[in-house]
Amino acid sequence: MEQNRSALGRALCLNRMNLPNSITLSRIAMIPLFLWILSAHFPLRGSGGEQEILASLLFVFASITDGLDGYLARKRAQITTMGMLLDPIADKIMVTGALIALVAYNPDIIKVWVAVVIIGREFLISGLRSIASSEGFTIQASDLGKLKTVTQIVAVVSAILAHHWDRWQFGVLVIPVRWIAIAAIYFTVLVSVVSAIDYFAGFWKQIDHASKDRRKAFVLDKRKSPSIS
Repeated sequence: MEQNRSALGRALCLNRMNLPNSITLSRIAMIPLFLWILSAHFPLRGSGGEQEILASLLFVFASITDGLDGYLARKRAQITTMGMLLDPIADKIMVTGALIALVAYNPDIIKVWVAVVIIGREFLISGLRSIASSEGFTIQASDLGKLKTVTQIVAVVSAILAHHWDRWQFGVLVIPVRWIAIAAIYFTVLVSVVSAIDYFAGFWKQIDHASKDRRKAFVLDKRKSPSIS
C-alpha cells in the first residue's frame, strides 16, 4: 500500500512538472538574469551595445515561451492547476520587472507614470479574473488584450535598444530606434487603458448577468418552499 502511494505521488509530481510547466518555470528563472543584464553590475555595461542586445534577445525569448507553454499544454492535454497558477504569475513578474528596470535604465523613454499605468492594468485584470473565477465564470481574452501583449514586447525591446542607439542606418535605410520606442510606449499605454476598459465592461456584463440569475433562483426557491403557518 505504501509503495502504491509513493508511486502515485511520483506520477502526480511528474504530471505537474510536465514540459509546459517546465517552460513556464524557465521563464521565471530568466527574470533575475534579465534584471542583472540591465543592472550596473553587468560586465558589458556601457560597451558597444552588447548589454542592450543581450537583454532584448532574452526578453523576446521569454515572450516566445509565454505563448509556447500554453500552446503545448493545450496540444498535449497537459493543462494542470500548477500551470494555470504559474503562467499568469510569470507574465506579471516579467512585465513588472522589465518596466521597473527600464524606469531606472532608460528614464527618458519609460516614465514612472507609464510603468504605473501598465503595471496597474495587469493587477486590475488579475483581480477581475479572480472575482470572475469565484463567481463561476471566465472572461475570454479579447483581440485588444492580444494586441497589448504584442505592443508591450515591441515597447520594451525598443526602449532597451534606444538606450544605446538613437537610430540604425543601413545604407539609405534609416530605422529611428528612439522614435519607435517612444511611439510604441505611448501606444502600449493607450491599448492597455482601452483593453482594461473593454475587459471591465465584459466583466460587469457577466457579473450583472450572474446576479440576475441568482435573484431569479432565489425567488423561484422561495415560491416553491412551503409556507409555515
